[in-house]
Amino acid sequence: MHAKFYNICLSIACLSCLLTACDKEYTIPETNTQFQNDCIKRSLGPNIVGLDLEFAYAMALGYGRGRIISAEVEASIPGDNGTFLEHRSFHTDDGGIDIGITIAEPSATVGNSTKITFTKDTCAATLRYYYIIPESAKGKWVSFRFSSTASTGEKVSYEMGPYQITKMDMKRDIVLSDEGKCYFSIADMAAYDKTEAISKANKIDLVYLYKVISGISFNHALVAPGTNAEFLQGKEVPNNNSTKIQKAYNLADRHLAGLQYGVYVDDPDFEKLNISDAPNYAIDLRAEYGIWVETSDKKYRAYIYINNVNDATKTMTVSMKRYTM
Repeated sequence: MHAKFYNICLSIACLSCLLTACDKEYTIPETNTQFQNDCIKRSLGPNIVGLDLEFAYAMALGYGRGRIISAEVEASIPGDNGTFLEHRSFHTDDGGIDIGITIAEPSATVGNSTKITFTKDTCAATLRYYYIIPESAKGKWVSFRFSSTASTGEKVSYEMGPYQITKMDMKRDIVLSDEGKCYFSIADMAAYDKTEAISKANKIDLVYLYKVISGISFNHALVAPGTNAEFLQGKEVPNNNSTKIQKAYNLADRHLAGLQYGVYVDDPDFEKLNISDAPNYAIDLRAEYGIWVETSDKKYRAYIYINNVNDATKTMTVSMKRYTM
């Protein structure tokens, strides 16, 4: 009991000392009225040619000191068609919905520079910038300089990057048909029918089939032209390429699948891939399965995601990422 009383007294004494040491009256910090800016990258995952890099660029000038005149973004590599800086300032309402307020005319892009000039009296704004990744940036690094000018003559800038652009290529929603475009080329990232495949004989790496065989779960399949006859089921092939094929499960790449999972296949996955012992066929494929592929000439590696299969129409829809070795 004495020990407990001693501890309480000691605590009160310490609190008194603390209050005595902090008896200086608290004052609200002065607002920074200087021109300021900040930036965040909103897009996630590997940076692939054809996709965009999205940023949110914020700038603010002390209220009553003037207005913002312009905002500009300079990319180290010019963006592809469609690159733009929003002419609306965004904020989020209580329901989490982005609300855009027009503060300028649509942006103009000249070379590697994208700019807007404000038409509304504005002292603070958050603008979205969308950089469409061009083919010329593949395998390179790209960086950005965001800047803004105020009527006071003040200028601010913010550097972002550099960001590595992948060497991968990507194509989505390719439809394969057992009775039509069943021949698939990794090099072209395209499906062909029998007549087209003959003219592109050396480029055909996979053949799609749908077969119902008693006692065997064959169904939807992707096989190499050079596989055993039992897996071709009488399908004519234009070459004997023995493409390596390895099934993958629970790998719903977000770019290819469009699902909510934050999983991405990236360049290092292809660089470290070893499927030298894999077979040259994959049968009983289903929606949300995937396959790793290496062409017989070892020039390409690919990840093919199965978006959908349809037994009635004997079709399969796939999306793919391809890496040139």
